[in-house]
Amino acid sequence: MLLDAIRTQYDSLSPSEKKVALAVLEQPERAIDANIAALAKKAGVSEPTVVRFCRAIGFDGWHAFKLKLAQGLALSPGADASPMLEDPAADLVSKICGRSINTLLDLRNSLDPDAIERALHLLSHATRIEFYGQGTSGIIATDAQHKFFRCGIPTVAYSDPHVHSIAASLLKKGDAVVAISQRGTSPELLRSVQLARATGADIVALAPSGTPLAELATALIPIDLHFHTDPYTPISARLAHLVVIDILAVGLALRLPAERRRKMAHAQKALQKIEMQFDSFLQMPDGD
Repeated sequence: MLLDAIRTQYDSLSPSEKKVALAVLEQPERAIDANIAALAKKAGVSEPTVVRFCRAIGFDGWHAFKLKLAQGLALSPGADASPMLEDPAADLVSKICGRSINTLLDLRNSLDPDAIERALHLLSHATRIEFYGQGTSGIIATDAQHKFFRCGIPTVAYSDPHVHSIAASLLKKGDAVVAISQRGTSPELLRSVQLARATGADIVALAPSGTPLAELATALIPIDLHFHTDPYTPISARLAHLVVIDILAVGLALRLPAERRRKMAHAQKALQKIEMQFDSFLQMPDGD
């Protein structure tokens, strides 16, 4: 959501731009209803400062920013409500599904097609792809490796920081690392990415914009989402990362030469054959 992106980039703004950010964060609905002059007055800055603020967080100007803010606030109402101890199952379904839906809608509205295209260009030319992540992001890295290896490109996933630091130092020019992080600040992951860059490998980063990991990326796919801290709710960024991985995996497969696509289809048929044989085994009558 745009408000989350503003919070993420807040520290990188100038003092006057921070005043605009606070005015928007305090009353986002009012910012939509107001014109640029009213927002400037509320923040105690000039109108050109509001425009500079909009550009600092990635928009061409006030109108593009205002439209994006309105889109974000128009997502499913009430989906950010946290689950409560007394919630019946119906409320849990509504809250968890609503939050997940909002996350994916926001991702669809904010995902930069050019960033996806740059990442796909690097990955389609890579001789080897390694996925690095830690904690929850390590699970996403494993999921990514499972999807990408079917493309016929050597792939591996590492979630242990000691292991991916060693692996990163052994890469070479033409290899690629997909670094996955919900916060973009892990010192261990940053060190491995720096080691990979030193070898000449390309870095595709799935991380919040304005973070140290984003700065190290050859191709950044910014994922700027709010982190829910209650222990009962799935992390929104995890859903966004999984969907971005799916987009990259499908995009890469579509860019493969015809021969590799035929091999993918052959592998899929082989898997289906194994599953059919297993189903037949389960349906066999008991023997003696």
